[in-house]
Amino acid sequence: MEGFWEFFWFIFVCFAFVAYLTVLFSIITDLFRDRDTSGWVKAIWIFFLFFIPFLSALIYLIVNSDGMAKRSMAAAQQVKHAQDTYIRDVAGKSPAQEISDAKALLDSGAITEAEFQAIKAKTLV
Repeated sequence: MEGFWEFFWFIFVCFAFVAYLTVLFSIITDLFRDRDTSGWVKAIWIFFLFFIPFLSALIYLIVNSDGMAKRSMAAAQQVKHAQDTYIRDVAGKSPAQEISDAKALLDSGAITEAEFQAIKAKTLV
């Protein structure tokens, strides 16, 4: 039975350590994401996070929780915007837009009816 409690304690300590590391990395990321805080203040926070870890992390979360959430949300929106832009650039034109462009070329006489039908068939496949 004693082995069970040792194992349970080991799992609990590992979980607490991983949870603390997650919080620590979140705080450090937020510190470098914060453009309003000066470099000296960031250095002081880092110093205290490494030498008085739990108390400093708790104080940082209490003092900066609102700003931390706003900066995290802004970073997520920036990543989403970059992904959406990349997807639109890679995806290219929609089939309807390609057919419309080909029709405009046909109407201007730049391509023949056969070429238009070939572009239309290729687009719809």
